Amino acid sequence: MITLTIDGQKIEVPEGTTVLNAARKAGIHIPTLCDHPHLKPYGGCRLCMVEIEGFRTLQASCTIPASNNMVVRTTSDQIRKARKFVLTLIFSERNHFCPYCQVSGSDCELQNAAYGEGMTHWPLQPNWQPYPMDASHPYFILEHNRCILCRRCIRACSELVGANTLGVEERGAKTFVIADLNVPLGESSCVSCGMCVQVCPTGALIDRRSAYRGQNTTVDHHQTVCVGCSVGCGLDILTRDQQLIRIDGNWDAKVNGGVTCKVGRFYPAFDDRERIKTPLVRKNGTLQPVSWEEALNAAAEKIKTDSGDGLAALASTRLPLESLALFRQLFADRLRSEMVTSTEEGSRTAILSKWAEKLGKAFEGNIDQVHEAGAFFIMGADLINEHEVLGFFIRRRFPEGIKLIVVDEDQNQLGDLAHCALTPQKKSLAVLLKGLIAAVAKLGQNRIPFEGQPDEEVQKASSACGVASDLLLEAAFQLTNSEKPIVIYDPAITNDEMMSLLITLSQTTGATMISIKGGANAMGAAQLGMDKSFKLNGHQVAYIAIGDEEPKEKLIQQIENCSGIIVQASYYSRLTAMADVVLPVVNWLEQDGHFINLDGRLQTATKALQPPETVWTNEAVLTALAEKLGMIIESDWESVATQRPSPVSIAA
Repeated sequence: MITLTIDGQKIEVPEGTTVLNAARKAGIHIPTLCDHPHLKPYGGCRLCMVEIEGFRTLQASCTIPASNNMVVRTTSDQIRKARKFVLTLIFSERNHFCPYCQVSGSDCELQNAAYGEGMTHWPLQPNWQPYPMDASHPYFILEHNRCILCRRCIRACSELVGANTLGVEERGAKTFVIADLNVPLGESSCVSCGMCVQVCPTGALIDRRSAYRGQNTTVDHHQTVCVGCSVGCGLDILTRDQQLIRIDGNWDAKVNGGVTCKVGRFYPAFDDRERIKTPLVRKNGTLQPVSWEEALNAAAEKIKTDSGDGLAALASTRLPLESLALFRQLFADRLRSEMVTSTEEGSRTAILSKWAEKLGKAFEGNIDQVHEAGAFFIMGADLINEHEVLGFFIRRRFPEGIKLIVVDEDQNQLGDLAHCALTPQKKSLAVLLKGLIAAVAKLGQNRIPFEGQPDEEVQKASSACGVASDLLLEAAFQLTNSEKPIVIYDPAITNDEMMSLLITLSQTTGATMISIKGGANAMGAAQLGMDKSFKLNGHQVAYIAIGDEEPKEKLIQQIENCSGIIVQASYYSRLTAMADVVLPVVNWLEQDGHFINLDGRLQTATKALQPPETVWTNEAVLTALAEKLGMIIESDWESVATQRPSPVSIAA
């Protein structure tokens, strides 16, 4: 620890802390435009200049490290003069109307900085040249007239996401932020994560749905968990008057550190599906609005008619543990239905739970280890279109010299970025894994004994899977000659033989295993035993708690011949159109509850919006339905969620 003095206040900070961050820790405000706490110091805007005893000139506080006994001043006449000069030059370059703008109202950091220095006019007139606007992107707009070239967006695209889509073109006053080789944003390699929008200080990047809907000072913030996939990113939900204004990544969230993808940030805001706001019962061939009492009675009658072997029940993995536990208790424990499962159908968790039971312990690591790994072995996992944030964590680490090995029988977009891409013949992944294990042994890097002749096994595997032996050896070399390697795989493509080989590969190389788990609460459903395949065998009544999930065509086809269909849903869909009883329930923004993410973190989701009065929570519906059936159920999720052996250690 070191001690320095800022504006007469003694401050103790860790060695390596910048002067700007030391001031922030002490609550001393130093204005800045290019700096962001979650980006590397850049020193571009020069607004954060301070006086330091012993230095002849002003210094940028965002880049200079604090030293022991350093004395800093932040508010002298020389500093204020320098700041006004910097702001004057910024105002002169583009069309910034901060003195007259009534839209930002503390949202714009440029306007805040100008007001902070008492500026009420332009000392230098702008050049009044109109600059183009790029509105080609479906989710946000790039407005060059407001850009101050702080490069926050460019740095976020690179440092946080690893997409490297944004850059600059030309020099001086002609400098512009561009996408790729100056193509429209909507036609570029942009991954639509929106991190550039979240870090922009001026509104040069604005998202289409939240723009001009009021000031940030008048919104309510709610921290919750994204249910788009099993990564479980922390989100900051901005609402006003019971309306969703915007979704940002929660910078303090342990899982994602503020990084989000389009599924968490934009999909909910652009969801235009029609809400179901009243219970519906089919009468004379059409669904008619009814009271909750009548709808629950109708649902109970259908369940009583075909309870037990005639009843099948399916719940969405977007529901919290509290709802899933009640669902299982009602249909599996009380009604004794042998077909109670989740929309995941255990596609990615059943085999993992099986091996956790077999091994008697957790065998996978956690997301934190991704930030330290020197090599990644990706097998069958599509981290470009699914679980995107996990893919961002890998892509952004390329400048650190990490190694990427991608194995996939189909085209994998990460393969274009890989140092070693292996494309085996169909149904030969197990053979390839055997070859890799043998290749590690041939290099003499195996951490556990290898039985057989490595040379022969490598050649044999190479011939069988269609991957050159040199590639197998190269992949083995990169994996074993890197610190803390990680194997990330999709369990949906595995079987018992492949799981055994993956575990052996992990033990041979010292790699940590991490698997993607599908839906937000897929792990929670698996822990509750709701991970079997959904197969109707004479079942006449199907109870589907789909929540706000979009029903898949496969599910619709599976239940279309059932004589009774009861659906708990938030939105109208083809599934609800088939139903005999529809029970309206909350969507993910209107529910509290708990979720287990892919690495076993027990996370708490909080309600951001109040549901309509006629819309009930999933727990309320299940409890009321149980009462109609003459049963009492209580959510025991805390006890049952940890009873079954899990592939990951479950902890808050």
